[in-house]
Amino acid sequence: MKHLFAIACWLGTSWVAQSQTSSNLPQLACGSFNRAEFFESKYVDARNVDVWLPAHYDPNLKYPVLYMHDGQMLFDSAKTWNHQEWGVDEVMCALSAQKQIRDCIVVAIWNNGDKRAAEYFPQKAIDYLSADGKKLLTPRTKDKPLADNYLKFLVLELKPEIDRLLPTLSDPANTFIAGSSMGGLISMYAICEYPEVFGGAACLSTHWPGIFTNDNNPIPEAILAYLAQKLPSPKDHKLYFDHGTATLDSLYGVWQVKADKLMKKKGFGKKNWMTKVFPGEPHTEIAWRKRLDIPLIFLLKPE
Repeated sequence: MKHLFAIACWLGTSWVAQSQTSSNLPQLACGSFNRAEFFESKYVDARNVDVWLPAHYDPNLKYPVLYMHDGQMLFDSAKTWNHQEWGVDEVMCALSAQKQIRDCIVVAIWNNGDKRAAEYFPQKAIDYLSADGKKLLTPRTKDKPLADNYLKFLVLELKPEIDRLLPTLSDPANTFIAGSSMGGLISMYAICEYPEVFGGAACLSTHWPGIFTNDNNPIPEAILAYLAQKLPSPKDHKLYFDHGTATLDSLYGVWQVKADKLMKKKGFGKKNWMTKVFPGEPHTEIAWRKRLDIPLIFLLKPE
């Protein structure tokens, strides 16, 4: 396995540090950046993993860690397929400067292109689908769901390396996961499957339909049936959901209302759960960037 390395003393040779000559790396507004190219795994295909360290990073301190999906979309619109980005570095640094969040390490895991849906769809929710329902999902997962292996990669391979080589606060109370759309689904799935690892999840524009229509679609009900059985304890877990009302996000409201009922039934309240609706906002990185501060403050607010 190609290893990560700490900012104070870069170990190994598989990482490329941000520099003026690193044309393939994003240009940052603040903080520092390093990339493991084709991080190897026995569970999933190799892919790039990026690590962003806060502006005032100190290797003598310990930091919470936020794992984020679709890592290639997070930092630099000049490097993304649609010329949009989340602006994670800008938002993080602004909130930190205002003392609204704790400084945090961000681990950005690249998606796997054609296998993205297969890796991000909550695999055990498929058990709640009929044969016909599974056929609806097959074009997206290509009949080879990979989410359980993707989470094994995160939990059993990537996180141990991050914790070994960076000064992290490795307990669940300081380990978070976040994503949008299908990335919102896998973030929800991660905290349900590994509540002993992740203490908080941010699920933006959660793609409840799984496909691109609500018409005659049993997939959202299957996800909700799974969620009803697997939601983690509200005593030590935090969950954030949101959605807009335009473009693809217009499909989500009816299902989020049902998810919210499950959250209330489980005992989640204002301290450990938030659902936000953003009228008129579409399904884009620009929209997620505009509201990223809300889940970050929710998860990382100083004690």
